[in-house]
Amino acid sequence: QLQASGGGLVQPGGSLRLSCAGSGSTLETYAVGWFRQAPGKEREGVSCISVTGGNTFYRGRFIVSRDNIKNTVYLQMNHLTPADTAIYYCAASEYSDCPPAMESLYEYWGQGTLVTVSS
Repeated sequence: QLQASGGGLVQPGGSLRLSCAGSGSTLETYAVGWFRQAPGKEREGVSCISVTGGNTFYRGRFIVSRDNIKNTVYLQMNHLTPADTAIYYCAASEYSDCPPAMESLYEYWGQGTLVTVSS
């Protein structure tokens, strides 16, 4: 089970760090991706981290990191713009390396956390 958190309201140019906590199983053996869905748009891949810690950027510039001791994956978002406003989801894939940004390749999903970038 995945629990995404850390969303909120932030001003343009600001930063936010989202967390994805795993419970019931370890995230260490999964590639973990972040997706987002803006109002009126389809869900899209943002970034992913492999089992070995390598980042794949599906779209943009947000860096993913993992803390295996805390069983948590983070999405660091800097220089935010209103275009980054969306519900952000974390998802775990049974692949070790980051798969293509296709939802069907991620087996487990968190519930989403809302990020609003506005002045």
